[in-house]
Amino acid sequence: MNRNIFAEIGLSEEVIRQRVQDTARTIFYGSDEERFYHQVGEDMGYLTDTGNNDVRTEGMSYGMMFCVQLGWKEEFDRIWKWTKTYMWMPDGENEGYFAWSCGLDGTKNSTGPAPDGEEYFAMALFFAAHRWGNGEGIFNYEQEAKEILRACIHKGQEGRKGEPMWNSDNHQILFVPGIDYTDPSYHLPHFYELFAKWAYEEDRPFWKEAAKVSREYLVKACHPETGLNAEYAEFDGSPMSRPIPWTTDRHDCFFSDAYRTVANIGLDYEWFGTDVGQCKAAERQQSFLLEDLRKDSFSVYEVDGTLVENGVLHPVAIIATTAQSALAAWNDTSKEWVERFWNTPLRMGERRYYDNCLYMFAMLALSGEYRIW
Repeated sequence: MNRNIFAEIGLSEEVIRQRVQDTARTIFYGSDEERFYHQVGEDMGYLTDTGNNDVRTEGMSYGMMFCVQLGWKEEFDRIWKWTKTYMWMPDGENEGYFAWSCGLDGTKNSTGPAPDGEEYFAMALFFAAHRWGNGEGIFNYEQEAKEILRACIHKGQEGRKGEPMWNSDNHQILFVPGIDYTDPSYHLPHFYELFAKWAYEEDRPFWKEAAKVSREYLVKACHPETGLNAEYAEFDGSPMSRPIPWTTDRHDCFFSDAYRTVANIGLDYEWFGTDVGQCKAAERQQSFLLEDLRKDSFSVYEVDGTLVENGVLHPVAIIATTAQSALAAWNDTSKEWVERFWNTPLRMGERRYYDNCLYMFAMLALSGEYRIW
């Protein structure tokens, strides 16, 4: 039985259950200013990145995870069918992967994948198989999950085109296939523990090792004093500050992607209870950002806590993910984060997609409703 942190701070089961449902209903079926899920025709649907006006594998895989946790099979199947129809790539260099960004009409904006999408798709599909049973074709959820994971670690082998999403030598997930660095927020050891049980049998040892490696990696990637991590990082955990061909933006700071890491640490500890030192990062981040929380003003930082600039794009995401980290580090500071999260409404406006996705995950996790199925 998962911990219900909200109940631990004195909220009633009925109030908590209603809040989880209301949050999901708002995201999927609220007003045009609130929702970002849209039905398409008789049997498809998508979630929009409202800040970029596109559909991303990140949001689609998150949406599927929300639905399987909530028991919403129709919405799950709609999202998955849109994903397989428009995002999946049946041939070419990235055959077997999903285009990370599409237009609202399904036109691919890119033929490149983003590995966090694939790992969430696979996990959500396994859970769907276990919760609802397998169907036929693309709704044979278990088979689809296994094939995604096979592509992720075997592309480039035995004549199969392309590059894997995990480094075959060090077992670390890559920021994109073929690159020599990672994204700490992509490291999901709690997923890999389950892939080690449910993937194709010959692939299970790889995933077991990946879980171990990722936990150890998160210890290195999170700063030993602040607990903060960078958006992109080297394989040794240090911030990745080398030039990136497609952008001049910095990604070596505690910013957008990086917020997810402590939330992942929280859920991993809740599911598996294994701490190799990564839980300390949650405690440190809660403490380091507490002053920002109390001022209601968050900033961009280098991982050692040096101020880069005031103001962030996704303040609600920081509150949600840091609150979720309470699953790995519970104390008076954690309680303050959780209480603040409970009293924070869903975000409105064009940037609501990312914040509210992480808000939904935190709502599920802190209520004990983010489960292994």
